[in-house]
Amino acid sequence: MPADGRHGGRLRSRLSLLRALASRNVRDNDVAIVALGVAAAAVIATGVVLLQKAVALLHSVLFDLPRGAHLSAGVAIGPWQPLVVPVLGGLVLGLAGSFARRLRAKDIVDPIEANALYGGAMSLLDSLRLALSTLMSNAAGASVGMEAGYTQVGAGIASTAGQAVKLRRADLRILVGCGAAAAIAAAFNAPLAGAFYAFELVIGSYTLAALAPVSLSAITAGVITRWTSGSDTIFAVYDAVSVGPSDYPFFGLIGIGAAVLGIATMKAVTLAERLFRAAGIPGWLRPAVGGLLVGAIALLYPQVLGSGHGAIQHNIVLGYGVPVMAALLVAKVVASAISLGSGFRGGLFSSSLFLGSLYGSLFATVVGWLLPDVAIHQTAFILIGMGSVAAAIVGAPLTMVMLVQEATADFPATLGVLTSVAVATMIVRRLFGYSFATWRFHLRGLPIHGAHDVGWIESLTVGRLMRRDAKSVPATMSLAGLRRAFPLGSAKQVFVVDESGRFAGIVTLSDVHDPTLEESADQRTAGDFARSQDAVLFPGQNVRSALKLFTDTEEENLPVVESAANKRLLGYLTEAYALRRYNQELERKRAEELGERNLYR
Repeated sequence: MPADGRHGGRLRSRLSLLRALASRNVRDNDVAIVALGVAAAAVIATGVVLLQKAVALLHSVLFDLPRGAHLSAGVAIGPWQPLVVPVLGGLVLGLAGSFARRLRAKDIVDPIEANALYGGAMSLLDSLRLALSTLMSNAAGASVGMEAGYTQVGAGIASTAGQAVKLRRADLRILVGCGAAAAIAAAFNAPLAGAFYAFELVIGSYTLAALAPVSLSAITAGVITRWTSGSDTIFAVYDAVSVGPSDYPFFGLIGIGAAVLGIATMKAVTLAERLFRAAGIPGWLRPAVGGLLVGAIALLYPQVLGSGHGAIQHNIVLGYGVPVMAALLVAKVVASAISLGSGFRGGLFSSSLFLGSLYGSLFATVVGWLLPDVAIHQTAFILIGMGSVAAAIVGAPLTMVMLVQEATADFPATLGVLTSVAVATMIVRRLFGYSFATWRFHLRGLPIHGAHDVGWIESLTVGRLMRRDAKSVPATMSLAGLRRAFPLGSAKQVFVVDESGRFAGIVTLSDVHDPTLEESADQRTAGDFARSQDAVLFPGQNVRSALKLFTDTEEENLPVVESAANKRLLGYLTEAYALRRYNQELERKRAEELGERNLYR
């Protein structure tokens, strides 16, 4: 072999060894995972700042806004832009989305779905595609926020870094949480809110293993944001907030109304989607039609454009009249529902804060009318309305509490928000059962109620657990022949198949050997004794759904067939074995969690 070849081979071997050692060190070193999360947070915060500046620049150019003005403040917007820009932006988005789907048809996996089903694995390319769609939507004036794009890119960057060093499933899920925490911390200049967003929505629980990496990632993003963009949060409160003991019953009432408003908003988005589908409008054209409708609303109420940051600040500082507040509340719900239902990309985080500010201010005004002797602090009710409505829709109660705390540094106001948030969250959970993200999963048929890791259940499929030595007989076999083939005691059950080998039912052999059937033994067939023809399992089903079918049918053994259309018998699964394997996996997960807790004691 030439010398150059030998040296090249040695160099490649050494590089491979170094990569393996680096991966092993990261996988086995908690400090290395923290460092990876912090490094990703620095990149993510820079990216969020750049995206924010891009949105501001596009709003300034497209809507003829003065420098530094917010689109949703509803002032100084050009006369024709509110109607024209959303339509043209929707058309561009629809055409671009149609082209992108032809190149890459699969659905984009968001951070919650990734952590629940795929162990934190995400595609950076798909994440960037979603962020670009969100940027285009918000720039066009759609009534959505940029937070979905921020968290998607942040989590995508962190996930890609974790996959590059081959992190374990549990560590990769934490790193995805770090990316989302950094994104929210940078977007709102609120590190505590960012950290709790990751714990509540992206990781699904608070664990000691996740505390250091998530918290330090959020802090890093917050520091970089304050260094590059200043210390202002998305809204500022300039006067002291006054909250007394007599206000807390009102805070509970705010929570009840916030839950109703949150559920109505989520349902409105679903209704808008159904109406657009029922109208038969081509998918690529829907955003343009949605932009036309949103633009028509914006001609009367331009505050519905964009995420709502400017309108929130206007409401806190100057306020709106009661008729305008009530109309704006309805207009923002409708505009957000149309935007998302027609195909614009974005989230309801900022929109829910705007809705909450309007609702809280309206509530305070009505209470002041009805009870003129009660001292009402308008700003306190605005903050509490913001937190409770956002918690009802987003499903992250402590995140909203922390967001208000970081923006106001006011402890009594924070306690008031906590009271209202607790009431709103409890009612939404009892009456509706979903946050906006998990409601969308439900509509797509995904069994996700949060970011808890259920991917291992999805991977424990019937196809992996089934046995292939199923005892089967043709449906035309005579009763006498069935008795000869399976003497009493040789088996409990056999499966009946038709002439094409498709499942036709289950036969219990004790029924076949009933002595009262002697006279008709030659006239009756196995098909006459078949039952539970529809009680079948499929190879792709997970073990949890299989166990439910065992309970519903009260069968001990169930056949596994190829598909619902083609019931060719592949094998069978016993309830005892499915239960044992399910419990083994549960115990293994509990042991891992226990080991993690012991490690941090």
